[in-house]
Amino acid sequence: MSDLPIFVFGTLCHDALRDVVLGDASVVAAVPACLSDYRTHWVEGQDYPMLVPTPGAQADGLILDGLTDTHRARLDFFEGGFGYDLIEVDVTSGGETRKALRFQPDHDARPGVAWRLSDWADLHAPLWAAAAREAMGYFGRITGAELAARMPLIRLRAAARVRAEASLPATLRSDMDTSADIDVLATRQPYVDYFAVGEVDLTFRRFNGTMSAPVTRAAFRMGDAVTVLPYDPVADTVLLVEQFRMGPYMRGDPKPWLLEPIAGRVDPGETVETTARREALEEADLNVTKLHYVSGHYPSPGAVTEFIYAYVAEADLSAKDGTVAGLASEAEDIRSHVISFDHFMRLVETGEVAAGPLVTSAYWLALNRARLRGDA
Repeated sequence: MSDLPIFVFGTLCHDALRDVVLGDASVVAAVPACLSDYRTHWVEGQDYPMLVPTPGAQADGLILDGLTDTHRARLDFFEGGFGYDLIEVDVTSGGETRKALRFQPDHDARPGVAWRLSDWADLHAPLWAAAAREAMGYFGRITGAELAARMPLIRLRAAARVRAEASLPATLRSDMDTSADIDVLATRQPYVDYFAVGEVDLTFRRFNGTMSAPVTRAAFRMGDAVTVLPYDPVADTVLLVEQFRMGPYMRGDPKPWLLEPIAGRVDPGETVETTARREALEEADLNVTKLHYVSGHYPSPGAVTEFIYAYVAEADLSAKDGTVAGLASEAEDIRSHVISFDHFMRLVETGEVAAGPLVTSAYWLALNRARLRGDA
């Protein structure tokens, strides 16, 4: 049974993603095929498809011929960890019926609308290819089940990499880039869990045109984040959140409860504005109205990949002071403080407000406050 070809019907029909998963696929032939009495649908609320039994229909896909044992192991690693088992099926290819294997989920999922590879490719292929490159780097080092547990954070980091490809302006800074001006000698990932630590041996182009001596550098690899400073232009108040923070604690701060803006990670496939509104609900039980973009920035570019999209959001802040919210699933315990704008700026001046993104948003609000109040 293990010698049979494998029939793939969904995301693995995308050449770039399949090549990442298989590795060296030069000996693998991908032959068009179809599975009768099934139709391919989106999984409701997800960015991948499922097969739905549908008499008289057919699901298009590919038969993968010439798979080696390593190819099969890589496919099983990528798919098997998500609760997919291989089952034998009959598929049609070139007018002939052939025996093949396909991955069958061992869990229930709700089907959405009909799925097309072209629609998926336009919306999700870059993210999935980036995620697969990290995921397949763990092949032979962890189990498929461990990979499945890591995939949400792998996808979070992948989404950040995709957004990073739309580079920031370069009018004053140099036009050097990674393709021509960095030579990677070796890469390592000594730690991965909620964060991943990447370590790289490399040389980089110096401003005199020469390449540097080899250096070793490391960084925390994270997803992108959104921050939201809620402002009530009628009452001239702001909402700050307070919570325990691991960074100040590990630094040795005896009071590691920090005043911050509302903040959260940008989920894969989510717009930054959607994240801003979602996090306001989750962390402060707050519906915001207008969102004002403050800046996009790296808060600590020497060691952290995180990119922050900062917003000031208009909202009615009455009756929100003292609200305690947050997701129980993430052990969040977040208290809201509603204070006057003048009180807020005094806290910035004294240093009690010490979260960088909040300070950035404070000064943006100071510059634009009169306009926002005039529009209210």
